[in-house]
Amino acid sequence: MKIQPFFATLFDSYFIALGVLIGGSIIGSLSAFLTGKPPLTEAYRISNIIRIWAIIAAIGGTFDTLYSFEKGVLQGETKDIFKQFLLILSAFGGAQTGAMLINWLTQEHIS
Repeated sequence: MKIQPFFATLFDSYFIALGVLIGGSIIGSLSAFLTGKPPLTEAYRISNIIRIWAIIAAIGGTFDTLYSFEKGVLQGETKDIFKQFLLILSAFGGAQTGAMLINWLTQEHIS
């Protein structure tokens, strides 16, 4: 398996989290529609529930991240810790963007 450049991985992390959150919310709202629940309200609720799972899916699970942190701390490679922090931050950004888009689509809880 070829290792991707860091910036490509950074963008992948952002858009994977965005896609998981938007896709999961839309498919979940379709199932809510089929069962007679309000689809827009369910899409908003689902987007809040699956936000952490979108982040975990984007960073590729927690074991690789923990291994990189261990390598950074025990072997003194602070560059790896910084890269993992940026990947997690990128996944947070993608999940937050997806949640904002679902919020704008559904118009839930606007003050």
